[in-house]
Amino acid sequence: MRRIGLIGGMSFESTAVYYKLINEMVRDRLGGLASADLLMHSVNFADVVDMQKAGRWDLAAAHLASSASALNAAGADCVLICTNTMHLVAAEVQSAIDVPLIHIIDETAKALSASRLRRPLLLATRYTMEHGFYAERMKDLGIDVLVPGAEDRADMHEIIFGELCAGKVVCDSRVRAMAMIAKAKEQGADSVILGCTEICLLLDPQALGMPCIDSTTVHAQAAVDFALADQLDRQAA
Repeated sequence: MRRIGLIGGMSFESTAVYYKLINEMVRDRLGGLASADLLMHSVNFADVVDMQKAGRWDLAAAHLASSASALNAAGADCVLICTNTMHLVAAEVQSAIDVPLIHIIDETAKALSASRLRRPLLLATRYTMEHGFYAERMKDLGIDVLVPGAEDRADMHEIIFGELCAGKVVCDSRVRAMAMIAKAKEQGADSVILGCTEICLLLDPQALGMPCIDSTTVHAQAAVDFALADQLDRQAA
């Protein structure tokens, strides 16, 4: 089994979901008491948020690159940044290591393409929805991303940082998020991307009225596929 390296803590609420999903998927694939071989470096999210608010993405890139490098040195065979927003600095993180960085946007695009979905609504932090890095990479992969209007973007950002990252799941926020999805469906969206790793705490992908890709789940699945590829090939042979 290859060793998975996780850069977590952004927030630790969603990192706990990654840990649970990855281990459950390994157990389901291998059976018995199997669990994942993984390493985690959990950063102080408050420091990262300060860098985001200040627009110091250069400092954030160096911070996560250092974390990735430490995981690489400790024996990780791949690295995941356990958050969508910080994939804004994914290129800098990949350049700091000599193992693959499993990219959450690429894995989400693969899941959309496999279901022949081309016009998803992206629900995420304001940084992910507005900075362009997400939509541009998706466009290069054949996906035309929609985002909510300005007021709804601000509302979703506050739901994520003010509630979900603090471990609060508020019913009224679920209603507001569902209203955003209904609007997007009227505007031609064919699916929804839960493009922040905490949104799965608020919304059930099976209850949204149109197809949904949960980026946390597909990212975790890609890590498990990578970790078990050689082992399952040997079993098949």
